[in-house]
Amino acid sequence: MITVFFDGLCSPRNPGGVAAYGYLIYRNGELLHRGWGVVGEGRGMTNNVAEYEALLAAIRWIQKNAPGERVVFKGDSRLVIKQMSGEWKVRSDTSRRYVPLIKSMLEGIDHKFVWIPRDENVEADALSKHAYEMHRRGRQE
Repeated sequence: MITVFFDGLCSPRNPGGVAAYGYLIYRNGELLHRGWGVVGEGRGMTNNVAEYEALLAAIRWIQKNAPGERVVFKGDSRLVIKQMSGEWKVRSDTSRRYVPLIKSMLEGIDHKFVWIPRDENVEADALSKHAYEMHRRGRQE
């Protein structure tokens, strides 16, 4: 089984700051991959955009490197988890853009979404902060 921890941020202000994300992918408790990135800066950037982009990046990696495996997505954004689980309605333009896309990418993949408290998501949070800091310093890794 694959477990994905994901997180996103928008700093120094939300909305309109730098949207960055991080994610970790484990198989049966063993780290397979970790990733991070910057979505953009300014208009249209929010925490939610960063969270959804983290999911997209993780799903792309899974499609390429672990197809057909059962996946559990864990995140501390109640909005993203509840919308992706179908428990909450999709109302914002951001959610209307991302939720159908992500659901279509997950077709045929046995998966579920689980909300976790922030203190159980510290590694993904640290990766999103790392991506932000690299961007702020004008560096890439």
